[in-house]
Amino acid sequence: MINSKIKEIRKFCSNNSAPAIITLNPYVYVEKSCKALLNKVLQLNCFHLNWCCYKIPNMKIINSSKLSPFGGLNFVIEKLDQLGIGDLLEKELPDLPPQCTYSWKDILYSFWSVFFCGGDCIEDLGNHLKVAFEKNPMIKLPSPDRVLDRMKELAVPQSEFTVPRGISKHYFSINTDLNRLNLKLLKCFSSPKLKKGVVLDYDNTLIYAKKADSMMTYKKQFGYAPGVGIVGHNIVYVENRNGNSAAANLQDETLERMFLLLNEENIKVDTFRADAASYRLSTLKTIEKYTNKIYIRAVMSDTLNEVINQVEDWEEIELENEIAYRGSTEFTPFEKIAKRIKFEEELKSYRLVVTKVRRKDGQLNLFTGEACNYSAILTSDFKNSDDYVVEFYNQRGGAEKEFDILKNDFGWKNMPFSKLEFNTVFLIFSAICRNIYEEIINTFSVMVEGLLPRFRIKKFIFRFICIPAKWIITGRSYKLRIYGKIAFKT
Repeated sequence: MINSKIKEIRKFCSNNSAPAIITLNPYVYVEKSCKALLNKVLQLNCFHLNWCCYKIPNMKIINSSKLSPFGGLNFVIEKLDQLGIGDLLEKELPDLPPQCTYSWKDILYSFWSVFFCGGDCIEDLGNHLKVAFEKNPMIKLPSPDRVLDRMKELAVPQSEFTVPRGISKHYFSINTDLNRLNLKLLKCFSSPKLKKGVVLDYDNTLIYAKKADSMMTYKKQFGYAPGVGIVGHNIVYVENRNGNSAAANLQDETLERMFLLLNEENIKVDTFRADAASYRLSTLKTIEKYTNKIYIRAVMSDTLNEVINQVEDWEEIELENEIAYRGSTEFTPFEKIAKRIKFEEELKSYRLVVTKVRRKDGQLNLFTGEACNYSAILTSDFKNSDDYVVEFYNQRGGAEKEFDILKNDFGWKNMPFSKLEFNTVFLIFSAICRNIYEEIINTFSVMVEGLLPRFRIKKFIFRFICIPAKWIITGRSYKLRIYGKIAFKT
């Protein structure tokens, strides 16, 4: 029957002087085809789909009562209550009027649930999660507007600064109360990195966003440049600043506020690591007041090149299939600046660990007389080897990875507000959610088969959160019925 149909259409094509392009593809290409030819080809396609293809049986649907596709979130909420997170929120945050339907626990648990259920913006709360948690006895979900309104109430007006040798105005958003709340929540967790030998990493990141008050960054895009303090995988401090403020500008004041807040919560910093933005006299002075050891990337300059030229003992090492040389020397930075501002008495000598790699173009350095690229680390560690200093400093790359996690897993790249101070509240609460997830994955990986502490939140959602569940009432009490199998060791 098919052959007869094809012969019929080919005969029609030849009689109408059109190319005989016959195909079973519904998106057929017909060169200079007439309307009648196209209709014939479509007839062949319909014949093929109706009689030649296997017919799919009709899917029968049986409706049931409402189930939540995020049953695993109930275990997360239970764990937060066991840690006392809900009570701490009610204690530390401002009192709400007694007629309020939603408490701070409902507001923030709902906000954090967006990320624990795979969302990436606050609107997902109303669009996708409201129905799933409609009859959940553990949490009441407000609307996205209610969550955002409560966040606005916690904002602090932004501060305006100027630098001594510039005319630009710098706008910082400093929310000490919420940063203090973050540290109190961290103390509820079991992280050993906050108790002894604390290693603090500090860095700034760019968040590109066209907001009402965002300014141009050095990358020629509008956005913000928050400064973040990180201990291990925990965010301990967030201070937002507008995009026109470079990381080095007024960093000593930012670090002063961060160290004071950490000391207030009895978190003593032993070691500090940062990039070249911290290589300034005022910043070094601030860091020395609160830490025992520092590791900072030194900025290459004429003075530094002259010091590098004084290194005598170079050790040959192998870096990524190329030969490099490493050595160290004692160095007192910023002598000229200190002399100008009469600060010589407080200068301190540091150890400069230098790694040099030969340039492929063979261009000589004017001061050292070598065709090499140099990288230097300034440290107060005189005990450990050169290799240890470099390897320890390079571990801060793990801290920089936290920015990728915050932006892609916890909503930092989807800020909901149009003003700097409001978005600071959002960034801090999102960072708290990151800290909560770190505690949850470390705890649940021991109790649940198939979970590992290194998992990103997406894998945690697939393997634990996404399981159908329903709350039922039996014997005058609520019970969670799981529709599936969950390997949860209680």
